[in-house]
Parts: sequence; C-alpha cells; structure tokens
Amino acid sequence: VLPQDLPTREALRNKLPALLAQEFPEVRGRVKLLANGPPVAFPVQFRVIGTDPLVLRERADEVKAVMRTSPNTRGVNDNWNESIKVMRLEVDQAKARALGVTSQSIAQAAKTILVGSVVGQYREGDKLIDIVLRQPQDERNAITDIANAYLPTASGKSIPLTQIAKPVFTWEPGVMWRESRDYAITVQSDIVEGLQGATVTNELLPQLKRLEAQWAQAGQSAYHIVVAGAVAESAKGSSSIVAGVPVMLFITFTLLMLQLHSFSRAVLVFLTGPLGIAGVAGALLLLNRPFGFVALLGVIALMGMIQRNSVILIDQIEQDRARGVLAWEAIVGAATRRLRPIVLTAAAAVLAMIPLSRSVFWGPMAVAIMGGLIVATVLTLLALPAMYAAWFRVTPSSR
Repeated sequence: VLPQDLPTREALRNKLPALLAQEFPEVRGRVKLLANGPPVAFPVQFRVIGTDPLVLRERADEVKAVMRTSPNTRGVNDNWNESIKVMRLEVDQAKARALGVTSQSIAQAAKTILVGSVVGQYREGDKLIDIVLRQPQDERNAITDIANAYLPTASGKSIPLTQIAKPVFTWEPGVMWRESRDYAITVQSDIVEGLQGATVTNELLPQLKRLEAQWAQAGQSAYHIVVAGAVAESAKGSSSIVAGVPVMLFITFTLLMLQLHSFSRAVLVFLTGPLGIAGVAGALLLLNRPFGFVALLGVIALMGMIQRNSVILIDQIEQDRARGVLAWEAIVGAATRRLRPIVLTAAAAVLAMIPLSRSVFWGPMAVAIMGGLIVATVLTLLALPAMYAAWFRVTPSSR
C-alpha cells in the first residue's frame, strides 16, 4: 500500500489491524513498514531445535509463553503454524496380501482420486505440461468419494478400496522445518514501534537461556534454543566485515607510511585509532543503543576520522621542526595552533550526525561516531603530543 503522505500512512497503519481483526478473525494479519536491516520475516526470532516433533512443539509453546510476557513483542507465532486435519488409510495387511494388493497400489489409487497422478507430458513450444489423471470434479469434492475407488487384484478383478483400507482422520503439522537433520521451529514476533529487533532479542535471551537450562535438568538436553532473525543475519554481516579487517589495517598502515615517511610516526598515528572506543561504549550505553552491524560500521569510520586528525597534528609538528623550531616548542605550538581546526571539524561531524541519530536503523552508527569522536578529539589533542614526546624522548631542553 502506497499512501500519499506520512499522516495518511500512519492513519492507515493504525486502522488496518482493527479492520483485519473484525472482518477476518480467522486470518493472522500483519501491518508493517518496509523493514530496516537484513531481509527477515520477523525482527525477533528464536529457533527451537530438537529430535521429537511432538515434544518440540511443547518446547516451542513454552518459548512463545515467555515471549508473550514481554511488553515489547507483538503477534507471537511460529513457522509450523497450526496443525491441519489429514486423512490416513489404515490398511488391513492380511486382506491386502490375500488379494495380492500392495500398499503402493493403494496409495496410487487414493492419490489419483483426490489429487491426481501424472501419466505423461505434453510439449507446447518450449514448455512441458503435465498430463494429470484424476477423478472428475464432482466425484472428488468429498472424502466419502474414496469409497467409490476400486483396486485391481492379482486375480484380475477389482475390489472397493474401503474393503481393505479404512480412512482415519488425524491432526498433523502443516509444515515441518529441519536444521542440521533435526526438527526446528522458529518462534517469532513483531516488536513495538521505535525499538530494534536486537534490543528485544537481548531482553528475552536471559529468560530463554534459563528455560533451556530447565530442559537440560529435566533430561531433555537434546532440545535447545538459538537466536535467529535479524540478530543472526547481522552477526553474519559483522563476520564478513571482520574477515576483511587485516587487509584494511595493512592498507591503512601502508598509506600512513607513505604520508608520514616514517615507521615510528605511522605507528603513533595508528595507535590513536582506538582512542574513541571509550566514547563509543559510553554513548551506546547512555542512549541504550545496540552494538550491531551498523554500529560496527560507525566504529570503522570513526577510526579513520581519528587518524586523520592525528596525521594533521604530527605533520604540523614535523613542519615546525623542519623550520628550526625546538622539538618541545614544536609539539606545544602544533597542539595549540591545530586545536581550533581539529575541534571545529569534529564538531561539524558530530552535529551532522544528530539528525541521523534519530533513525531506528542508522541511529547506532551515528551515536557511535558522535560519542567516539568527542572523546577521541580530546584525547588526541592531549595524549598524542605526550605520546610523541615520550616516543622520541623530547624534553624542554631538546633541540
């Protein structure tokens, strides 16, 4: 649905759930905006894995009960859905053997009546169309029509299908998912507006781990819970970034060497990269933002900003020393003269991130950059001159 403007969208978004519940109570309806982040069905997902489908269904119901206790979840469900009514044929094997009828022929006859059997293919141009043999529409509308089916026997005669098989109705899962050869039920839910799936997942995870421990104490250690959904997909994305970090660090250090023409100075600049980590952690904790995939991107970008300021400061020190200024005075003078440009560029970057910080998806990245850059700017202006003086053994009397 594409509304004309935001007020119309929000009005429609608030109206549709009540309309669906009133007009279509048998339907599980969802109204959601285009998702931010990895393309997953639900923002919060936990996968319950086990060996017995009946026991697994009970364990999944316990997980759903825990998720429903959270005020931040909406519409808790699972991907096995509700059980469906199916028909099974209980075959009297003694009669079947006496009449020379196999279980395969019984299954084939039932399939032909109710669903149809493919007996050939018809080619039309470059397409192959299945030729399906089945009963006419008016003879397969009801399950009772199976009584009209006849089976060939070894003697050449035909007998009614119901003479050797009895239809039995039972309830079974409509779909059964597996993971690593075990049965797996994904329990999932939507979340309230303004939160991220990672935040709600981390709130629920301790309770679910305690539930998993209770299963293990009861002798059901084969059943366990794993995190799925947006959190799992984000972890995959983070892993792909981490895999490229060594190459990134090597290229960065090489460029610093080319810029500064010194291994020692390149190491000094390189060591200033992590100075903003304290600010990142503090800002994320203060504003209650998760450290996920986008926050990791922010940290990587932040390291480049910090090292840029360090290059500017060290380059100014080297220029002053090249003009004959004493080493100690060059350090103090460079830090003083570069204070305003570095602070202004950092302030501009921080202010530019304020609108982005309100975004649910990009907010953690903006918060990480803002907090890290504020702390790193102060530490760069204070710590880097001290590190330079200590590294090159510069004293007030040095030349």
